[in-house]
Amino acid sequence: MELEESIVNGEAEETESRNSRDSQENSAETSIKETRLYRTQFPGAVRKKAYIFDGLGGYFTKEWDLTEGNGREFCWYHVELPKGNQKLSLSAQYLIDVLCPPLKLQDILSLVSNGPFCGHVDGALVFRVNSPGPSSSNFTLRIAARVTENSVITVSLGRVPRLGFSPLSQSLLYEIPSVENPVGGEENGEGGIVIREHVLEFLLTMNHSEEADNPVPHTVSNLVVHIIDTHVDHIQDIVTKLEMELDSVELELDKGSFALKKQMLDDRRFPKMLLNLQRLLQVIAHGEQVFPRVKEKCATKSWFASEDIVSLEELIGRLRRLKENVGFIVNRVRAIQTSLDSWQSEQINKKLYYLSFLSIIFLPLSIITGVFGMNVGGVPWTEQKDPALKDGFHNVLLICLIVLLLLLLCFTFPSLYVRVSAWRRRVMLRSWSLNRKSFLRRTIGSGIQERGGYFRL
Repeated sequence: MELEESIVNGEAEETESRNSRDSQENSAETSIKETRLYRTQFPGAVRKKAYIFDGLGGYFTKEWDLTEGNGREFCWYHVELPKGNQKLSLSAQYLIDVLCPPLKLQDILSLVSNGPFCGHVDGALVFRVNSPGPSSSNFTLRIAARVTENSVITVSLGRVPRLGFSPLSQSLLYEIPSVENPVGGEENGEGGIVIREHVLEFLLTMNHSEEADNPVPHTVSNLVVHIIDTHVDHIQDIVTKLEMELDSVELELDKGSFALKKQMLDDRRFPKMLLNLQRLLQVIAHGEQVFPRVKEKCATKSWFASEDIVSLEELIGRLRRLKENVGFIVNRVRAIQTSLDSWQSEQINKKLYYLSFLSIIFLPLSIITGVFGMNVGGVPWTEQKDPALKDGFHNVLLICLIVLLLLLLCFTFPSLYVRVSAWRRRVMLRSWSLNRKSFLRRTIGSGIQERGGYFRL
């Protein structure tokens, strides 16, 4: 009986422990679900793209599960942070919501922090080129990547042109046969779509083709080169737009519109442009720091192709040439700003000339009113009751005239001194030239006579 009671008690204890364990697991699952629900507090705030590449030139979209590929297959996960006036901590919260787990907080901070970085974090190669400017600016570029042998995770601020891939039939360049009519363009009767004017202007500012023309990467190294290439192309697009804008501004300034120049000065257009160019130069400088280190670290990887190392070297050279081009644009902007400042100073000088002309007109009137409005009573030598000093008013005028002559002499003395010095110099030079001519005439004439009319050369 005692044995049976002990067995029953043991079974009861096991059931209780099992129930407690189940309850703990259920509570843990509910807590995980609650934390996961808490993390998804920014639904739709970021854009996510996931691709899987077969290594043979084909790719497919996949679910956002952050898994790595097997064998020749590799995956690419891309996150687009929204452009706005949010803080940097909010961008980190976006990435925590999207990438945790399996990424750790250390990985998130290495991707979203400001400044240049290239190094290994948890066994993966992480590099970033994030400028610390306001995220709402078009000149603030941020791109970061986490690279492993079978997966790549990238984070960008806003949309990066030409970064993704699309089927060949979806390309705008293959579907549009003609340009929009200035009167108004509708669809072609042949079934083609007419390109709009603003779309054409956008394509003219691009130095590359569309996403449909991007070659599909066969390896992770091809994908890394493609990401850096699109980043450099994005900077090139911004530089091209700035050059076109400067060309149009120079044409408008050549027309000499007063209202346009005044509007440009009031809006501080070129100082703002210089500030944006400094931000762009900072982005290029970060790229010059990071991409050579990426090339050095990737050269030690067995899965990184040597051809892609050469491509990275070419991209670094492109980035350096872009820096020189941006420097030329900075000089052009400064030259335009200097011309506007000189134009403004000329306008101010003209207004001051008109004011001085008016002051010249009213100066005799003020002198006359000042003279005839003087009260010389009580001033020495002006006692009107004394017959010997009855000419006090004339004495005051004489003193004023003497003071005026002294002032004029003080102001005209330097110019008089210069004129007298120049006249004395001319007189001395003339006398010296006359003496020299007479001396030469005497010496040369006597020598010729002595030598029978010949002069020794």
